[in-house]
Amino acid sequence: TFSPSPPPGFVSGPSLDDKPDYENIQGPLGKAIDRLFLRIFRSRMAEKVGVDSELPYDDYQGLMELTAALNARYSDRGQVQAIAQDVLRSLFPSWLPGQYAILFSRPFPAFSARMNAWATWWAGTFLMGECEINDCEVDGGGIGRSQGLLVKRCRFLEEAGCASVCVNSCKVPTQNFFIEDMGLPLTMTPDYTTNECQFSFGLTPTAQSELDAKNTPCLSRCPTNGSMRKWHSGEGSSTVLLASTSPNKCSLMDEENEQ
Repeated sequence: TFSPSPPPGFVSGPSLDDKPDYENIQGPLGKAIDRLFLRIFRSRMAEKVGVDSELPYDDYQGLMELTAALNARYSDRGQVQAIAQDVLRSLFPSWLPGQYAILFSRPFPAFSARMNAWATWWAGTFLMGECEINDCEVDGGGIGRSQGLLVKRCRFLEEAGCASVCVNSCKVPTQNFFIEDMGLPLTMTPDYTTNECQFSFGLTPTAQSELDAKNTPCLSRCPTNGSMRKWHSGEGSSTVLLASTSPNKCSLMDEENEQ
């Protein structure tokens, strides 16, 4: 099937012709548990965002509608990241993350990294799609055996179709949750060409890696097509020009547009 080239400054992403049948991908604990995880995650997110979708709680698109509402409601990307991090916190008893950092992350960092890679696989397949445990780079330049998780084609990114949603609603808040709450370094490295995402537990994000993520081009299938620049910048004009800052940068991640 012929796929037209993306506009200049955009990333085309993987072909839709071989898009996985996400509804039939299940985690190690089975489809019923995946649906339970989806319902719990959706309910916690609705509480934090303050609105909810009218779709059933086990409908993935309802979760994506909530994600869209979160990103449309707040012009400050920091607010989006903080709310998304609060959603993750709400999935656990309030005492657990801090105690985990004391009892596991600090005294047993490699073991904790492997444990969380496996836990993310078990509990995150419903959200991200097919995953596999792998080795990854860790702090100090070594290789952490089974401390990584490769998301083969992220469902969340695919359905969102937006690099900013990926960075601000998933990558940054998830990294911050593990680093700040669980006491465990985590670097997430999305590939917007393939929609893969590498979780590297035990690897602290660098300033360069975070800058690279924020400077990613817009995706050619982005539903906003850069049009939310007006919302983020507070401009009154209805005309939105992607090239007003950089033609190769997702318009939702312009630091100058954060209020």
